Amino acid sequence: MNKDSKIFIAGHKGLVGSAIVRALNAKGYDNLVLRTRAELDLIDQNAVHKFFTKERPAYVFLAAAKAGGILANSSYPADFIYENIAIQTNVIHAAYKNEVEKLLFLGSTCVYPKMAEQPIKEEALLTGPLEETNEWYAIAKIAGIKLCQAYSRQYGCNFISAMPTNLYGPGDNFNLETSHVLPALIRKFHEAKMNNDASVEIWGSGKPRREFLHVDDCATACIKLMICNDINEITNIGTGEEISINDLAHVIKSIIGYEGKFIFDKNKPDGTPRKVTNNTKILAVGWVPHITLESGIKETYEWYLKNKP
Repeated sequence: MNKDSKIFIAGHKGLVGSAIVRALNAKGYDNLVLRTRAELDLIDQNAVHKFFTKERPAYVFLAAAKAGGILANSSYPADFIYENIAIQTNVIHAAYKNEVEKLLFLGSTCVYPKMAEQPIKEEALLTGPLEETNEWYAIAKIAGIKLCQAYSRQYGCNFISAMPTNLYGPGDNFNLETSHVLPALIRKFHEAKMNNDASVEIWGSGKPRREFLHVDDCATACIKLMICNDINEITNIGTGEEISINDLAHVIKSIIGYEGKFIFDKNKPDGTPRKVTNNTKILAVGWVPHITLESGIKETYEWYLKNKP
């Protein structure tokens, strides 16, 4: 991937896509092809094929997706499975038809079995039942992984998949109905502080352990995978470190300066008990994360303060 290569970032307005754009610009890649959803609806197969035929990108970062937390997955299962499968199918097939040199598909570690051995290796895929609270999104992402593998094996395409762990950072979604746990906690604690609320309610028991990765670290990993020829198919992207939701809440509470207490609603689902990645593959090609969880949360909170409605 040369500095003047034509690169299409699908989903460049989203959390991951915008970070990839920032990272590419910082590294001197300036021939980027970007389209908003209003300009190019990736669910529209005909529009996608017309776009690829006209633009002929050499490289594709497929970061476009419908994403959300436990509540969103539970509330909109049809939307999650249909929209994601449609986006992936259209972009991957068009990339094949128009001879894209390399495509990187962004999956998620939620594709792995609920009770996968920890830390989770890439080989754990399809070895057990999924976590029920996000199975619709996970099944769609598994379909994307298998599409990349199928086109690579049948047609010789250089299509690979990256499985980032729980991501957060500037540009995150802070809508409490559709957000993931970290941005949701930032908003809840901030609003409680502003309203002088005595307590904050958090879903679940607080016991589940999660791994969090700043989206800018994820972006540099994606670029590393795109320019590296030593890795194919599936690669985890993560720090290899984990924290309980209870401890995460304490960190966020401290950063925001909220002085009340938080209460866990144990009647709400926890999701997967533990989820931390084996990141051996990505570390082996020279990538390392640089942003600590605390500094990353501080930066994300500052972004939220400047951009909240």
